[in-house]
Amino acid sequence: MIGNGYGNYGQAAIGCDLLDIGSRRAEERRCQDSAGSHAPPTLSFGEPGAFDLPNVPDPAQFCSNNFASASGNKDADQLVKFAKGTTTLAFKFNEGIIVSVDSRSTMGAYIASQTVKKIIEINPFLLGTMAGGAADCSFWERNLGMQCRMYELRNRKRITVAAASKLLANTMNSYRGYGLSMGTMVTGWDETGPQLYYVDDDGTRLKGTYFSVGSGSTYAYGVLDTYYRPDLTVDEAIDLGKRAIYHATHRDAYSGGINNLYHVTKDGWRVVHAIDVNDMHYEFQEEKKNAAASSMKA
Repeated sequence: MIGNGYGNYGQAAIGCDLLDIGSRRAEERRCQDSAGSHAPPTLSFGEPGAFDLPNVPDPAQFCSNNFASASGNKDADQLVKFAKGTTTLAFKFNEGIIVSVDSRSTMGAYIASQTVKKIIEINPFLLGTMAGGAADCSFWERNLGMQCRMYELRNRKRITVAAASKLLANTMNSYRGYGLSMGTMVTGWDETGPQLYYVDDDGTRLKGTYFSVGSGSTYAYGVLDTYYRPDLTVDEAIDLGKRAIYHATHRDAYSGGINNLYHVTKDGWRVVHAIDVNDMHYEFQEEKKNAAASSMKA
């Protein structure tokens, strides 16, 4: 349920398509109403096929003013602030692609979950990551999986990573301005080799060697910028993905939980590990102490 800020909650039966809100079609439907007034539609509860809307004269404008997904303090005047936080990263190297993420879901200072699966398995050769609104990322990347499967059935071949990322970017461009919150990476292996793309809710689509997305991405980028090399061994690449997520979760309060890490090769993706970042903290602290002791002896 969504309230109007004054304790009033309700459900307006305006049809089955939420995207009609504020559109010409919705305006024509309102004008055809026998009452013809500007008052909110008759409110009812639990009506199938209807969406929950604010009990105000103009729900579209109210949602636009108070439920927008904004960065920084741009949402300071909103009744509801879209609080989010995560750390996801992926990078290409000579032996494939490493995808490493945390698992914490937050609502501001409240930790909602420590076990969110932020790597979405689109197909056996294609992965997507989640950053932003969990529902938006999960739904649209699963929708992408459906589109990729339809492509395979129609063309009798696996879709390329470039084409899959373009499908997602086209979808995001279609819903641009509707308040979606997504910062995702689409990565995998096709006939051209390992590929990595970044796609967000504005329809932006970028090809790159490595990306990190989320509130902890600045910390992860610091580790990646320092230690990344294209000629990393598989073990070195796994360690780099692990350390980058650890340092991000250590410094960013909105990241944490479990480090899930995948390795993508020409044979598809495989799950490397799922390690609690608290265990990683003690592991790296011990390593740091041993290194300091060795340097003092030298």
